Amino acid sequence: MGQEPRTLPPSPNWYCARCSDAVPGGLFGFAARTSVFLVRVGPSAGAIPGTPPFRVIGELVGHTERVSGFTFSHYPGQYNLCATSSDDGTVKIWDVETRTVVTEHALHQHTISALHWSPQVKDLIVSGDEKGVVFCYWLNRNDSQHLFIEPRTIFCLTCSPHHEDLVAIGYKDGIVVIIDISKKGEVVHRLRGHDDEIHSIAWCPLLGEDCLSINQEENSEELEIPNGKVIAQTAVTKGCYLATGSKDQTIRIWSCSRGRGVMILKLPFLKRRGGGIDPTVKERLWLTLHWPKDQPTQLISSCFGGELLLWDLTQSWRRKYTLFSASSEGQNHSRIVFNLCPLQTEDDKQLLLSTSMDRDVKCWDMTTLECCWTLPSLGGFAYSLAFSPVDMGCLAIGVGDGMIRVWNTLSIKNNYDVKNFWQGVKSKVTALSWHPTKEGCLAFGTDDGKVGLYDTYSNKPPQISSTYHKKTVYTLAWGPPLPPISLGGEGDRPSLTLYSCGGEGIVLQHNPWKLGGEAYDINKLIRDTNSIKYKLPVHTEISWKADGKIMALGNEDGSIEIFQVPSLKLICTIQQHHKLVNTISWHHEHGSQPELSYLMASGSNNAVIYVHHLKTVIESNPESPVTITEPYRTLSGHTAKITSVAWSPHHDGRLVSASYDGTAQVWDTLREEPLCNFRGHRGRLLCVAWSPLDPDCIYSGADDFCVYKWLTSMQEHSRPPQGKKSIELEKKRLSQPKPKPKKKKKPTSRAPVKPEAYDGNEDEGTRESSGPVENGVSDQEGEEEARELEFPSGIASVASREPVTCTPVSLGFEKSKVTVNNKVTLLKKEPPKEKPESLTKKRKARSMLPLTTSLDHRSKEELHQDCLVLATAKHSKELNEEVSTDLEERFHLGLFTDRAALYRMIEVEGKGHLENGHPELFHQLMLWKGDLKGVLQTAAERGELTDSLVAMAPVAGYHVWLWAVEAFAKQLCFQDQYVKAASHLLSIHKVYEAVELLKSNHFYREAIAVAKARLRPEDPILKDLYLTWGAILEKDGHYAVAAKCYLGAASAYDAAKVLAKKGDAASLKTAAELASIVGENALSSSLALRCAQELLLARNWVGAQEALKLHESLKGQRLVFCLLELLSKHLEERQLSEARSSSYNAWAAGTEGPFVERVTAVWKSTFGLDNPEHCQAALQQLQSIKYPSATNNTPSKQLLLHICHDLTLAVLSQQVASWDGAVEALLRAVVRSYDSGNFTIMQEVHSAFLPEGCDHLRDKLGEHQSPTTPAFKSLEAFFIYGHLYEFWWSLSRPCPKSSVWVRAAHRRTTSVEQSQQINNASPEETDSKVSQPEPSRPPELDVRLTEESEQMLITCKELFSEKHASLQNSQRTVAEVQETLAEMIRQHQKSQVCKSTTNGPDKNESEQVAEQSLSSPPSECKEEKNQPLSLPELTKRLTEANEKIARFPESVKTWPFPDVLECCLILLHIGSQCPGSVSQDMQQQAQELLQKYGNTKVYKRYCQTFCT
Repeated sequence: MGQEPRTLPPSPNWYCARCSDAVPGGLFGFAARTSVFLVRVGPSAGAIPGTPPFRVIGELVGHTERVSGFTFSHYPGQYNLCATSSDDGTVKIWDVETRTVVTEHALHQHTISALHWSPQVKDLIVSGDEKGVVFCYWLNRNDSQHLFIEPRTIFCLTCSPHHEDLVAIGYKDGIVVIIDISKKGEVVHRLRGHDDEIHSIAWCPLLGEDCLSINQEENSEELEIPNGKVIAQTAVTKGCYLATGSKDQTIRIWSCSRGRGVMILKLPFLKRRGGGIDPTVKERLWLTLHWPKDQPTQLISSCFGGELLLWDLTQSWRRKYTLFSASSEGQNHSRIVFNLCPLQTEDDKQLLLSTSMDRDVKCWDMTTLECCWTLPSLGGFAYSLAFSPVDMGCLAIGVGDGMIRVWNTLSIKNNYDVKNFWQGVKSKVTALSWHPTKEGCLAFGTDDGKVGLYDTYSNKPPQISSTYHKKTVYTLAWGPPLPPISLGGEGDRPSLTLYSCGGEGIVLQHNPWKLGGEAYDINKLIRDTNSIKYKLPVHTEISWKADGKIMALGNEDGSIEIFQVPSLKLICTIQQHHKLVNTISWHHEHGSQPELSYLMASGSNNAVIYVHHLKTVIESNPESPVTITEPYRTLSGHTAKITSVAWSPHHDGRLVSASYDGTAQVWDTLREEPLCNFRGHRGRLLCVAWSPLDPDCIYSGADDFCVYKWLTSMQEHSRPPQGKKSIELEKKRLSQPKPKPKKKKKPTSRAPVKPEAYDGNEDEGTRESSGPVENGVSDQEGEEEARELEFPSGIASVASREPVTCTPVSLGFEKSKVTVNNKVTLLKKEPPKEKPESLTKKRKARSMLPLTTSLDHRSKEELHQDCLVLATAKHSKELNEEVSTDLEERFHLGLFTDRAALYRMIEVEGKGHLENGHPELFHQLMLWKGDLKGVLQTAAERGELTDSLVAMAPVAGYHVWLWAVEAFAKQLCFQDQYVKAASHLLSIHKVYEAVELLKSNHFYREAIAVAKARLRPEDPILKDLYLTWGAILEKDGHYAVAAKCYLGAASAYDAAKVLAKKGDAASLKTAAELASIVGENALSSSLALRCAQELLLARNWVGAQEALKLHESLKGQRLVFCLLELLSKHLEERQLSEARSSSYNAWAAGTEGPFVERVTAVWKSTFGLDNPEHCQAALQQLQSIKYPSATNNTPSKQLLLHICHDLTLAVLSQQVASWDGAVEALLRAVVRSYDSGNFTIMQEVHSAFLPEGCDHLRDKLGEHQSPTTPAFKSLEAFFIYGHLYEFWWSLSRPCPKSSVWVRAAHRRTTSVEQSQQINNASPEETDSKVSQPEPSRPPELDVRLTEESEQMLITCKELFSEKHASLQNSQRTVAEVQETLAEMIRQHQKSQVCKSTTNGPDKNESEQVAEQSLSSPPSECKEEKNQPLSLPELTKRLTEANEKIARFPESVKTWPFPDVLECCLILLHIGSQCPGSVSQDMQQQAQELLQKYGNTKVYKRYCQTFCT
């Protein structure tokens, strides 16, 4: 297994004629999205022996949009230069060694479509664009030339390898021209023959036309007519062959001397081998060519489905070709190939690299035509990573391109052994989870809500669950079956079922044996078990504890709920994050301490990670659910939301987190310490996974389409970037594709030039149809994603894609189609705008029978004829045919004949009205006729019902009226007049329909008004309306209105929760008051406490006390806050606290008297705490709250609150005369300040609570051995320890001569103190504290001090506790051995890495020497250096030390004790500074202890100093 970083890069861009290239010596580059990835190929790649010789070595970052062209300089001596073109309009020249831009130009006005660095002229770069403009740019003289040869879209261009002025250009419509750039782009040849896009142009590597023996006559019938111009033979046109590949499925070879085609090769249709492709995807052809340098009679081309062909040009009439990789199955590309690049390695192997739509880069050996290696790539975001627990080293990657990758990271022969699974996926893969015990069983979830199961060992399509989520699947987890699945018999139920959490907030349980059956929503079980009435929160994350007994659900409101199997009893709710929870992870079971498996880390849309220790809660199995508001550890440092966290399976309490700030961070959670930060991604991280086999190796995936394997030991940063650095990362991220609407095709009528009006390579909508999308031509999927913040926060901030691609013409057309009649009417009615005076004249009403009237105004002859026809008709007995046809022609006579004729006349007039766009006149005519029902029907069909028509409907009968009103309501809905439609429905008493109509069109306010006015108050519809509207308001952040909705629905609990969502003090206070009013006491008190804590951070003491007043159950907390306020004021007065606060409560003013008395006085006067019963009650309230132990990184405000909690318990215990409790609580406060390294606070606690020392406590405890004696001993020891330090510092101050001693002493003690860090303690002194005098001990008191100090130095004997020294020594040994083991592993890995790096031997040796000299200080450690410890020896030491620790009585282990050896050293220092101050036997005792227990590395040097 190779110990080296690896990259799974984004896919090479599609549909570009030249976006990858390679140079001799083994450097290959390909354009992917907005950057170029560089791959070192050959021996210099430094790959591990036995694996393919290539390595992804870096990236050229700088373009802001898709890179469309990439070309190296092939001029010897400047292979380090290359050029790129991009859709951002620039051509950049790069130096690949420094990976920086040398220069750039933005000459093109249109999208650049072709680019080539001239092989003949070392500084010439030629580029062409979609409008046919060519620019020649000379790098060295920064000069350019603009050429416009043809007004057509350029598809590819290639400079001649023989003539420095010749360039061949291929166009979209199949034309190929050869131009001479020295003659302003004069066309030398125009080669006609292809009739579709030219994808590739290759010049024959040999000059002259002798290499191919082509019989001209034999071919003559196929030859094209030359260009019409007769070209004089010059040196420039001295023959050379040119090959072109086109979408028309042919390759043509042209002769330059004759300017015409000499050979046509038609691509063969090959039977597709292997099933690496979705058969439903219609695929276009891309025909790319490569003419090998050393074999001018052979030509390589791509073919229909990704095959590569080697053509033999000597036998053109037989169409002879050889297939690459003909013998081995499955080595070919499975989709079309875009680019072919030849590469000669340092050891002179001839290779060919190909990029393809199947997202693989393949390398071919030109001697055998076999595939040497494949580099897979990603066409979308890397959403999810999962290591198989069974098949170690198998990493599944869920990608946004609709494919799952399974990477065998352990493969010895192939670093990139990756299999693709696309069947049945058809959407972005957002979640993955391997079955814990069944081999090859992989569950996946997609962004369209699908959940499926793959068997990765077979080629079968996956099983898909018949129950879909309505939105994206966020998380999948395997867990024990719950009811109803678990109720089956032993053989009927699976041992594990699959749980999926979707973006709509539901968790489903799927039965893996019957995915076709129904999946169950676990909310039902949660409701029934815990009899919950209120609305359940929206779930966003699910995680099972490793033993399968506990399930954690993360929610949108930031809460995490802990449930117990088998029936999901809610045992606790964690109110810590106040934003959507993205990730929860339980610590593994195989740590060195079993209780670590109760650690649960979680990350949310806030940037802070919290770790909770749930051992006590889970084991106590409480009757009613507990609420936790204090984290065990807080990890802050990221600057954006957390998307994923993962525990290291190799360490205790080591966690890695992935964040939207673009970095991954490794933490030591137990110490709250950031260890290392990975900044390799160029996007927001989405997932992270720790290698199950290598403690140093982590994999991470991001929205930059990359998965990186990186090593923690190789990272130079230890914490996430803050401030400026994170801005740089932000910039780096912004240089990714910007979301821009795709170019719309203009309608051809407007464009003067027909074919070019279309967007360059947009032909046939190929981008849309080309299978896996996210890497299409414009990377449009990718861009779409880059702006979509939806995963995993569940809020889509991106419009749907349909309207963007819809052309402007169709938009207008569709609109007018719907409202065509109304529009016309409007136009007719409007008076002409130019003549305002016409408005004042009254307009004549429109005639009802205009046609009849106009026919009565014809010529006299016609009118006379009318009379004759009418007379004939009236008076002849039976009408002959002639008369009736006359009557039909003269329909206006119907006014004077019978009813049937009149009806006919009305019909003709009506038709006329409709054609002229006057439906209302037609309706009136029909009314005259008496056909009201018919009018209504026609009007309804044509969508022309009006208020007046509907008002007349009752004339035709009740049922017709009902029908007409409903039809009118439907029509109004089409015209978006929903409120009016609802009012009409109400007029026919369809209340439910009206309410539903308003609700479904988001008129919630109106719907509620109607429902409340017309329905019974207990109707469930009303409640449903409130809840639905509330949920929508909540999502949009209108929390107050949402709360009103929940109150309306009598769901007060939810109202309080939603108010608290904003998390600021005002909202929390209101929410707490509301919860209190409605009787939700537990919720109210937790919100009030949160509010008080928020105010505490702002040091608003008055507000905090007011918030706590809300609830009787918070009386204890009020006492804590009171004590905290008094202590803060006390510290402020003594200038020990940097924070200033103005809003103290009035009672905090008095400053006289001992501190404890002041506290109790305020408690009595303000909080009515005047008898032991009250104290007892408060004590019980507070004892139930447990805070985690402190670390160096605990924030000072939090630390003070926790210390004051302990001090409050101490004072309350004293009040009720429970001295045992008082001692323990005081000790906890002291230890907390000691652990956090805050010496000042520790001394303040001593001076405020033990002003007279510990004697009075000893008296209270009495002489007999009580259970608290060890605790009292520890407390006394810490008290003496504090005084010992103060005395030592005071010695160092007044006398300048000893300043050297102070410095030396300081230097030493700090190193001594480092030993304590191993021991979970931490250094007490910092430079500032040593150098700055303690304000409480002015120097002139020094003389008096010495008298006290003699007394104090005598009591120091208490510190020389043999058993504690022994215990601490064993603990140090354990820590040291563990560290040595970790260091051995690190060194081993480093040596592995060194072997495989490319820096050559010299650097490695020097580094190793440096490491050795670092790891062993000279002189002292000589003997150690010569004898490195063996593994068995270390293990033996570890076991012995652990056994020793186990033998100590619990009483010694329970309570911390100051570091005994440290105290010995200080006493010896004091003795050497003030001879005679420390008695001889004490010095003797200290030296003995040091000699006996100072054998660990940390103390060795000091022991040698003092004990020799």
